Amino acid sequence: MTTVIAIANQKGGVGKTTTAVTLAHGLALRGKRVLLMDFDPQGQAARALHLHPSSATYSLLTMDTGTSETAYIQGKIVSTQRENFWLLPGNKQTADAQAMINSQGKPISWVRETLERFCTPQYHYLILDTAPSLGGIQERVLWASDLVIVPTPAEALGSDGVRQVLETMKRLASEKGWKGGLFGVLPTFFMEIVKEHRLNLDALRSTLGDLILPAIHRAAVLAECPAFGQTIFEHAPDSRAAQEYSRLVDIVLKA
Repeated sequence: MTTVIAIANQKGGVGKTTTAVTLAHGLALRGKRVLLMDFDPQGQAARALHLHPSSATYSLLTMDTGTSETAYIQGKIVSTQRENFWLLPGNKQTADAQAMINSQGKPISWVRETLERFCTPQYHYLILDTAPSLGGIQERVLWASDLVIVPTPAEALGSDGVRQVLETMKRLASEKGWKGGLFGVLPTFFMEIVKEHRLNLDALRSTLGDLILPAIHRAAVLAECPAFGQTIFEHAPDSRAAQEYSRLVDIVLKA
């Protein structure tokens, strides 16, 4: 059985791609077959691993069903040169797919159906890196997921951004029949010495309880990873950041 996990936030610069890439690699290191799928037109997931963005996600979203189409899409999946870890890259053409899907009135289930046609059976996990926006294709990506992780900087934990993502998921469940759910809000760039961070975290815990995942602290080694095309498990495997993301992997595996 394949579990589909979306990493989502309507804002950029929140640690979304870092979390998607790191979680995917962490699961692969535990022996799980993982496909990371880049639904962000910026193509940052590929760049983080020193791979080339491509129109693969666009092709996935716009091609018809058929044996030849399935083979074509599977040929677009690239190895990350890491065991059990593959990538379906995206690029700016992903935004064109959104316009096409909207103009054609594709159902909310379109992305989920597409994943099941082309990608699902051979993987334990699909990790979906989403664009920093809501609406259109991104709502369909959320609907395609079984679980959603919302990375949010500690200074923004009480912001409208978090509430809007949560409200979107609630609406998808009540109005569109979404069967997935929130796995957790992941505080990022956390600094214990900053009072605002501590207060924001406490306030959100009082509302969401166990849906607040253990925080990822601000760390220079995390910011360095893309420059080396590595994840934290390669760049600084003994670091606090690696331990924190490893704990996130543990929590996901227990879900």
